[in-house]
Amino acid sequence: MKIKHKQVIGVLAMLSIAVVVLSKSAAEAANEGAADAGQAISSKIEVTKAGELILVETVIIAAPVAKVWDAYTTSSGYTAWAAPVAEIDCRVGGLMRTHYDPKAKIGDPQTITSRIVNYVPQKMLTLKADVSENWPEILKSQAEHLYNVILFEEVAKNKTRIVSYGLGYRDNKEMRGMLDFFVEANKGLYAKLIKAVE
Repeated sequence: MKIKHKQVIGVLAMLSIAVVVLSKSAAEAANEGAADAGQAISSKIEVTKAGELILVETVIIAAPVAKVWDAYTTSSGYTAWAAPVAEIDCRVGGLMRTHYDPKAKIGDPQTITSRIVNYVPQKMLTLKADVSENWPEILKSQAEHLYNVILFEEVAKNKTRIVSYGLGYRDNKEMRGMLDFFVEANKGLYAKLIKAVE
């Protein structure tokens, strides 16, 4: 898939669709360690009866669910693995704002904003990203339908399963190519999450 922008698009586990805009160097850095994560990360694309695509990503982490939840929902937790600059107000209607330039401040150009639609502490988080001028046109055209639902499940003592559902994508060739890109970019981010909390 050809991306015309100077920046490339990735989706966080939270982000996962918390749409995250990464520079090429940040995307390459995110991929470091993905191979080491091995079987802990899996991804698939499902198709609904309505003809929409769902990006399903599952991550198994050897850490308590409270620690994994904090990695997603606190500023200090998020900067440990996902973005060098983050400001998170974890409440219904709260904002998750990030920047991928470590020298930037929240509010500078290219700040990425996701809205916390709802959540259940240590169980579920629903995000909706605000449209940015850096988004490809295909995503801008679908933005009102795009959500990310992230489930957190304690599967054993000190073992957490995250299942991230990227929802609302139309089923077409361009979007399938973009989702394939998201899968690869997110593997690196999830590997960083595993390293940060285990």
